[in-house]
Amino acid sequence: MTVAPGETVAITGASGSGKSTLLACILGLTKPDGGRIVVAGQDLTRLRHAQLAKLRNQKIGVVFQFGELLPELSPVDNVALAPMLSRENSADAYRKARTLLNELGVPDACTTAELSGGEHQRTAVARALINQPDLVLADEPTGALDPEASERTASLLFDLPKKRACGLLLVTHDLAVADRADRVLHLHDGALTARNRPQQEGTP
Repeated sequence: MTVAPGETVAITGASGSGKSTLLACILGLTKPDGGRIVVAGQDLTRLRHAQLAKLRNQKIGVVFQFGELLPELSPVDNVALAPMLSRENSADAYRKARTLLNELGVPDACTTAELSGGEHQRTAVARALINQPDLVLADEPTGALDPEASERTASLLFDLPKKRACGLLLVTHDLAVADRADRVLHLHDGALTARNRPQQEGTP
């Protein structure tokens, strides 16, 4: 499996099929039983712990189902934390964080607890983008949202590769969300296979 810059790939599969484990392998959190995982030209299976941590912070952005924001921090604090962990100047980190949150329509003067579900996920997307990653991983990013927030979050995610020249790999149970991707892969018994798309009306 490859995900090129500017490409969107969705992975579907039953609960327990290994979708989250696959993402953990791509993040370097779990070692695969065999093969190689290459992100931004680096073979994760050959990197040491500190090198993996640096690559995750600088080259991979992650959006989880529930956002996984730190509730004791404000939205801008949550977003600015990633570049500050890379020892970026705090003033620059906060400037970039505020710009991203404004671009994604997240109110600046509020606490994380006051965010709606959609705002919570858009903050998580901003956090994933702050270091300009080569690859964005999204694990069921619309699973906990109402239909309106789900549609807005999906549209935001699928626009990212074109606007930011990154790859998007998205895991979802929602086939309508999956079908927005350039390619859809189905995970079953440890194997990924291309999923046939439903034919559009008028297609022979």
